[in-house]
Amino acid sequence: MSSKSFKAAEAVLRIERTSLRVQQPVSNADMVSLAMGEPDFDTPPRIIQAAVDALQSGYTHYAPLLGDNALCQALAEDVSAQSGNSVKAGEILVTHGGTAGLAAAILSIVNPGDRVVIPDPTYSLYADLVNMAGGICIPMPCRADLHWDLTRLDQTLEGAKLFVFCNPGNPTGIVHSREEIEALGALVNRHDTLVIADEAYSDLVFTDRPFTSVLQVPAFTGRTLFCQTFSKSYAMTGWRVGYLAGPAEMIAAAARVHNSVNGSVNSAVQRAALVALTECKDDVKRMYDIYRERRLLMMNGLAAIPELKLNEPEGAFYCFPSYSLPIPAIDMVSLLREQGIAVRPGSEFGAAGEGHLRLSYAASSEAISEGVRRLKRGLAGLK
Repeated sequence: MSSKSFKAAEAVLRIERTSLRVQQPVSNADMVSLAMGEPDFDTPPRIIQAAVDALQSGYTHYAPLLGDNALCQALAEDVSAQSGNSVKAGEILVTHGGTAGLAAAILSIVNPGDRVVIPDPTYSLYADLVNMAGGICIPMPCRADLHWDLTRLDQTLEGAKLFVFCNPGNPTGIVHSREEIEALGALVNRHDTLVIADEAYSDLVFTDRPFTSVLQVPAFTGRTLFCQTFSKSYAMTGWRVGYLAGPAEMIAAAARVHNSVNGSVNSAVQRAALVALTECKDDVKRMYDIYRERRLLMMNGLAAIPELKLNEPEGAFYCFPSYSLPIPAIDMVSLLREQGIAVRPGSEFGAAGEGHLRLSYAASSEAISEGVRRLKRGLAGLK
């Protein structure tokens, strides 16, 4: 077979037919980007030094397939502290970032034809992975305030094998309350639905109420894979380290996928992650305080743009305003790039995201101020 007659596998073609993910052009030096989904901070120095020390100490060989023993133990202790339940051996899997954790989780659960419910809008990788597995993605449109419509969710979960969600939300910035999480727990038990809970932004919550993890709600025990990453809290996106926690049977299945596709995670990176987890709470707090300031700066700037309406972002580092102009989001983003501002189209995150833009305040205050100024100018010129 020549390369000209090559046809990609059906799993690839399913993603290409259905994916909403947008690959934006590379931004030039004159472009202000509020499109990024990663911290603009450098990784804290003590984490970098931990990787250097690990390399010099001989952490240059394969790690155990489930993860470095010391890191797995520390993660088990952390999950135990949150849940109040003892985490046993085989209930933690260290993964190549949150992305590989999500992939291992979804591909280890979903069979062709399985119904998988995801909120709409939400992080677009979930649908791509479900489609790769041959599952049937069932989007569940959220309410106008971007929180779940629990009555609709109850109906949508009928016959569903899996529910996948992120909290705090990407792209919405929504943080689900304890009442919402407990209601979800009751629903997934009633419908006997498995759960993947992506809590990548759990350290970035700006409401007065404490964050409620699925780990703290007993209804999720035994049916849930908890997906976490070091990327957001510790500014470690390029390090590619995350983890799954859950029942041993579910972790074993996810590990089979992860080990087949990825193998074990970089040994030295895992030692750096151990230092992040055990020694860097002050670094997380320092970055959190700056995000809080940037959030207010962006919210105040967007409030002064008459074409936009913003539900107050409660967590993560995103604003997800709707706009009043009759222009598809993908075209709106292109028009705004001509004004020197890069943002992401809401339609990338589901049909219900149409008419919205996602802006990230994981950018410098100067970039936020200038970006919002260009956004205001660009929208005014389109009327």
